[in-house]
Amino acid sequence: MTESPLQLPDGRFEGLAVFAQLVRDALACAAHDGWPHMVWSDANFLDWPLREKVVVESLHAWSRKGRRLVLLAQRFDEVQRHHARFVQWRNTWDHVVECRVCRQVDASGFPSALWSPHWVMRRLDLERSTGVSGSEPRRRVVLKEELDECLRQSSPGFPSTILGL
Repeated sequence: MTESPLQLPDGRFEGLAVFAQLVRDALACAAHDGWPHMVWSDANFLDWPLREKVVVESLHAWSRKGRRLVLLAQRFDEVQRHHARFVQWRNTWDHVVECRVCRQVDASGFPSALWSPHWVMRRLDLERSTGVSGSEPRRRVVLKEELDECLRQSSPGFPSTILGL
C-alpha cells in the first residue's frame, strides 16, 4: 500500500469541529490503509459526523471481507434518529458491523473513543470535546483494555433489521 495522504495527529485536540474532522480523517485513513478492525465507543454517538456523506463514503471504501467494526454505546436511539445515512450503510454492511449496548457505565463516564490497531482518539471532556489522539503503543493498549472491559459488560444491540411475525 502507498503511504496514506492523511497524517493523523498525535497529541491534544479541542472542540467539536476538530473532533468531527478527526473522525472523518481517521475513516479516510482506515479506507486508504486498509485498517482491519475498529472499535467506536460513545454513550450515544450524537456528536459524531455519521450523517455525513463523506463519512459513509469512507466506510463504504473501507468495507470488505475480513473487516470488522464494533460500535459500543449506552444506547443507539440517537443514531437511529439523527444518522440516517449511517443507518442505511450499517444495514447493508451488517456482516462487518457489531453493535453492543453497555448500560452499566454512566453516560458521563462512558468512553468516547475511536480505536484501531494503528491509531486511537479519545475525548476526555465531552462538554468541550477535548481529548487526545495518537499512535503510541501504550495509548492504544490502555484504551483497548478499557473498551474490552465495557464490551465484556455489554450485550447485542441496534439490530440491522427487526423481524416480526
